[in-house]
Amino acid sequence: MYADPRRQPVIFTVGEQVYLKVSPWKRVIRFGKKGNLAPRYIGPFRIQQVLNDQTVVLDLPAELAGIHNTINVSYLRKCKVDDVSQILPLQDLKVDMNKKLVEEPVRIVVKKITKLRHKQIPMATL
Repeated sequence: MYADPRRQPVIFTVGEQVYLKVSPWKRVIRFGKKGNLAPRYIGPFRIQQVLNDQTVVLDLPAELAGIHNTINVSYLRKCKVDDVSQILPLQDLKVDMNKKLVEEPVRIVVKKITKLRHKQIPMATL
């Protein structure tokens, strides 16, 4: 009743390139950008095999060895071949088994002191 009647299912084919979704974490600075501006997809990756209309097998590089290569299509987005600016380098990426991007802070950017009534608390912001 409330579904969009013009919605079309996304169909993937073998050899097509797709982006892989990484789950966002709160207060994580990803690729130098904070909050909603941080990219949520990495890639592009080539599809090796289409198992059914909901699962595909991706050709993942060695940097993403912690992720199983059989992935649901809800974690994928089609890649435009001409869109080279969206490709992110994979050298320093760490992704765990739940497709969460693990990033470690490089340095502390802002140090400030919060003053309460009787004490001062040093706080660091990334």
